[in-house]
Amino acid sequence: MIFIQLFTTFFIIGLFGFGGGYGMLSLIQTEVVHNHGWMTTSEFTDIVAVSQMTPGPIGINSATYCGYTAVHNAGLSEPLAVLGSLTATVALMLPSLILMIIISRMFLKYMNTPMVRTVFAALRPAVVGLLGAAALMLLTADNFSTPWQNPWQFFVSVALFAATFAGTMYIKINPIHMIACSAVAGIVLLY
Repeated sequence: MIFIQLFTTFFIIGLFGFGGGYGMLSLIQTEVVHNHGWMTTSEFTDIVAVSQMTPGPIGINSATYCGYTAVHNAGLSEPLAVLGSLTATVALMLPSLILMIIISRMFLKYMNTPMVRTVFAALRPAVVGLLGAAALMLLTADNFSTPWQNPWQFFVSVALFAATFAGTMYIKINPIHMIACSAVAGIVLLY
């Protein structure tokens, strides 16, 4: 039963997840944490962190880890958890594959028409909104704590966030180096 739910959930996310992996994160979190209760917010946050550090698209990586965690948390065996990973990953990619096969020929033929340009111009604000929602969903007490619960963790988290943002946006440090440095600083300062 969980495999059918995983497939339909991630198929629908793949169908409506405009904006790439970061745009899908808020949809994935809503489904796996809030609607189905397959994992906690803390587990999802860990999945997002690991998905960002591993090679490949973050949406697909998140689906893979979410499928595994959902089946594992349901109390099923390790091989079935791997099948959960495969189910969620295939389900997330399948709508894009189907749509690209159907649309590719039509798009090449009509890509310079005013209607197609208008549709793409209309989609831009929606994509920006989905990316903003993904960022806001990660700004939780699980990630940053609060000044009242754990002031040290809160201020270290905010400082690492600010340093990483400034390093990648203004100083143009490679994001991979920033992730590694932030991980080391987080481990040293928080554990």
